Amino acid sequence: MKRCKPAGLSLWLTSIPPLAIALCLFVGAWQPAAAAAGPFSDLPGTWTGTGKIRVGDTTERIRCRATYRLSGEHNINLSLACASDTYKFDLTGDFTADEQDNISGQWTETSRGVGGTAIGAAHGDRFRIHIETAAFAGNLSMVTRNRRQTVSIDTHGGGQVAEASITLSRN
Repeated sequence: MKRCKPAGLSLWLTSIPPLAIALCLFVGAWQPAAAAAGPFSDLPGTWTGTGKIRVGDTTERIRCRATYRLSGEHNINLSLACASDTYKFDLTGDFTADEQDNISGQWTETSRGVGGTAIGAAHGDRFRIHIETAAFAGNLSMVTRNRRQTVSIDTHGGGQVAEASITLSRN
């Protein structure tokens, strides 16, 4: 049986391999890194900023510094230290995210000597975490976009209500 080879086909076929290789390289490089990197991939480093804290009926300006350290794709260590003229808190925690981006972990507020559990979830650039101990509970929500992060904290218990709204920038 005789094979038929249309004119110009061999020229076209010889130009496919470089084009195919370039396309494969482009598609391979384009794959989103965040999907494989876990929900904490945009956080590592040091962040600083300001905000406001309301304790009872008093609202003050607050200065904060956050440090995030990854330990694997789905584990992170957090340190958030904030101070105003009359109020201070120092929150640390170790958190893990599962395959569905559900978050669990342990936290400690060192200036008051309390700590407890944390549960929550990551949804894209947003985190919602509930912290709890026998004495009080609180909610933390965080949105990270590029080099900017907004953090809201609302705690109650132990005879005190505190709310903080903080904006941080990556250093």
